[in-house]
Amino acid sequence: MNNCSLSLAGAKLVALGSGALWWPAQRLLCVSDLHLGKSERIARRGGTFLPPYETRDTLLRLADDLDRMNPATVICLGDSFDDLDAARALAAEDQAALTRMQAGRRWIWIEGNHDSGPVDLGGTHLAELALGPLIFRHIAQTGASGEISGHYHPKASLTTRARRITRAAFLSDRDRIIMPAYGTYTGGLRSHDATLTALMRPDALAILTGPRPYAVPMPR
Repeated sequence: MNNCSLSLAGAKLVALGSGALWWPAQRLLCVSDLHLGKSERIARRGGTFLPPYETRDTLLRLADDLDRMNPATVICLGDSFDDLDAARALAAEDQAALTRMQAGRRWIWIEGNHDSGPVDLGGTHLAELALGPLIFRHIAQTGASGEISGHYHPKASLTTRARRITRAAFLSDRDRIIMPAYGTYTGGLRSHDATLTALMRPDALAILTGPRPYAVPMPR
């Protein structure tokens, strides 16, 4: 099965193998750190040229999740765009794809550190969103409860009989979930990094994404 059930503040949630989070009771799909337009931003700033296909790939994967789950609400949990100029430079085809995905549903852009202002691409723009027992924000806050955040792009590894696997991962404990990055051109911070171990409780889980998600004690 390409998902893993978990609970936060009494809310029953599902971590999808794609890196999206599903809240069935609210028909809500949450994704984090799309970083759309990253190749354009790097080229614009004189960096290494990357094949400019990551935005299309990320949007196609998001469209697949929307078709499969049919959410009433979508939350993009910050750093949806690599910067605000990258948002403005989206190809017309990619803008049209976003418009189609937003049709008939509530679409919320949470502000991130890369995209700390509104973009003219539909939807609602918020610094954070409290919904029932949960709060959605881009960067985790110390002492929070019922918090769903992104920003750190967590990754985790496990060793099977055949090989060692390293994947983007959800980090989960009774206080918070830190989302994996959904975008195609996104790196990651290992779960044993001091920043993440300081945020997560000792009994936290890492849920590795992919065709077969794995839930393991968070590697430290």
